[in-house]
Amino acid sequence: MPAALAAVLVPAAPAASASTSAAEPCAPLHSPTADYRAGDTVSHHGRNWSAKWWTRGESPGAGSAWADRGACMGGVSDFVIGEEEFDAIFPDRDPFYTYQGLIDALHAYPRFANVGTPQTRAREAAAFLTHADFESVGLKYVKEINEANYWRKCDDTQPFGCPAGREAYYGRGPIMFSWNFNYKAAGDALGLDLLNDPWLVERDPSVAWATALWYWNTQNGPGTMTSHDAMVGGAGFGETIRSLNGALECDGGNPASVAARVERYERITGIVGVAPGSGLTC
Repeated sequence: MPAALAAVLVPAAPAASASTSAAEPCAPLHSPTADYRAGDTVSHHGRNWSAKWWTRGESPGAGSAWADRGACMGGVSDFVIGEEEFDAIFPDRDPFYTYQGLIDALHAYPRFANVGTPQTRAREAAAFLTHADFESVGLKYVKEINEANYWRKCDDTQPFGCPAGREAYYGRGPIMFSWNFNYKAAGDALGLDLLNDPWLVERDPSVAWATALWYWNTQNGPGTMTSHDAMVGGAGFGETIRSLNGALECDGGNPASVAARVERYERITGIVGVAPGSGLTC
């Protein structure tokens, strides 16, 4: 994990001294239809990128043509879902869940909603936000409300144990991220000590979003592919349900829950302005 990424995700540090270098201004936004030569600089997701060679159509972070020059100042978000759409999707969310927190977390997984056609990118973003909407009830909850179950999320068979306490690894964030082994794995991937400080997920919005993106982009769960691969590869929204909950919902496990997720997905794709695509159920 690059150190620059960890710097994006950790809580804000005290004000920098005058000798600390400020982030450079954001270059013009990347355009997927423009031609770029080696050395050309663009901004994407609040960071500047320089072309390594001639390129066209490859989004920064989605391949090898662009070099990351770090966070920039004064730019605008070019995430496929804008802030007004985000507000429309989550009109009653807890103030903890900021749009900027999501944008800051995107750098952790630059291929998320950044691969394929504009329709594919929009569907992946909509699918991810659908599960966030479902798991946290419209982003109204920052942490799991049933405290009686907190102790269950400590797996004593893991060699690293539960150093923050048996009741410290309860669900937090957009997808109610839980279990000590997930905190350990996600923390290692993100350059954060979430095993010893799992509360960071409920203190910092960007970290909360980043843990959800970690699961989405790297974990199969009980399914056969990551949710990212399901949406990019054309398997469809139904396979993202399988990757989250497997037989608990799919293959007749809980058809009402599947239907509820699909209904939310169709609502969110409607807000975003993209057709939901095929493969909606599992």
